[in-house]
Amino acid sequence: MKPRTLSTQLATQLATLWRSQEIRLLAPIVALGIAVWSFMKIASEVLEGEAHALDLRILSWCRVNALPDHPWGPLWFQEGMRDLTALGSPAVLAFTVVAVWGGLMLARQRGMAWLALGSAVGGQALALALKAVFSRDRPDAAFHATVAAGHSFPSSHAMMSAVVFLTLAALVARLTPRTALRAYALGMAALLSGAVGVSRVYLGVHWASDVAAGWAGGAAWALACWLLARQLGLGLGQGRGTDTSADSGPTGHTQANTRP
Repeated sequence: MKPRTLSTQLATQLATLWRSQEIRLLAPIVALGIAVWSFMKIASEVLEGEAHALDLRILSWCRVNALPDHPWGPLWFQEGMRDLTALGSPAVLAFTVVAVWGGLMLARQRGMAWLALGSAVGGQALALALKAVFSRDRPDAAFHATVAAGHSFPSSHAMMSAVVFLTLAALVARLTPRTALRAYALGMAALLSGAVGVSRVYLGVHWASDVAAGWAGGAAWALACWLLARQLGLGLGQGRGTDTSADSGPTGHTQANTRP
């Protein structure tokens, strides 16, 4: 058998497996479980002190000759990192949520609009509660290349950017049946959240484990909100005469009802 024929058959079999209803229904739940487990694993290592050595090493890599007050890179790069970290600030995220909420209301997707708003408010409450529980100190102030205050774990910027960008992308993705558009929305959301998290470590205001836990927690929250939206039937079926029953994943295909 030719290698090309074998790879084609394998791709066909995988596509057939993915189209099975059971697999597509189970995949988001498995992803949610992985995200929750990842957060708990990171939290456990932080509480036991096992993450500190690696955290400090990564933070030192972002400094010239490991000097706390000398971030790596030219001034324009440092300013760019501050710009990226601002994308995860409460003001920018609040404006984003309100803007999307208004757009969904105008599109008569009221259920999804209120779910988007509720997910952001609930995510912020969860992030604050987790910070209070863990009460982890930030890196030494000598590392700080931007203003920061409060507890460190998990990173609110990383977690809330994941909560807001991923949740909004996953919810809005339900409004289009095109897989490419869904994948693009989710990919850009992940890219934004990733950039915000990396900037927090570079600027010396968070440990890498803070950011990793923020990503995991935010992804778990976004998946939970998406599963709720699917359970409630929010999305393509509202006000457009289409059926969402075939929708089974943030990037899966959705089939609309057609008239004969």
